[in-house]
Amino acid sequence: MKPQPLIAVRDVQASSQWYQRLLRCRSAHGGHEYEQLVEPGGALVLQLHAWDAHEHPHLGDPGGACGNGVLLWFQVDDFDAAVSRAHALPAEVLDGPRVNPNANHREIWVRDLDGYVVVLASRYGDV
Repeated sequence: MKPQPLIAVRDVQASSQWYQRLLRCRSAHGGHEYEQLVEPGGALVLQLHAWDAHEHPHLGDPGGACGNGVLLWFQVDDFDAAVSRAHALPAEVLDGPRVNPNANHREIWVRDLDGYVVVLASRYGDV
């Protein structure tokens, strides 16, 4: 099994650039309605879909709260650099960077362009 998360966004291209800068991933599709972001090895990291594209009627309510109860959680190998990238973006830092003693790693929690909560975490046992 391979997770293939997809989130609905207002501006696919702006969100694509935001996530590419934050996660150091790259575009594997591109476009105004849909995007696939992949890591350097080519594995899918995240899909972005425009709210107003009509091929998927179950994306949700574009007027509702984005991602209520869902976190986009990414383990990163370059945590300190990822924190610097997060601070360089238009992103609200919600928490951190801090040590999570339960997970025995470091985390930073930010909000993306659409309001989704994104967590960047170092690997388990990093502290």
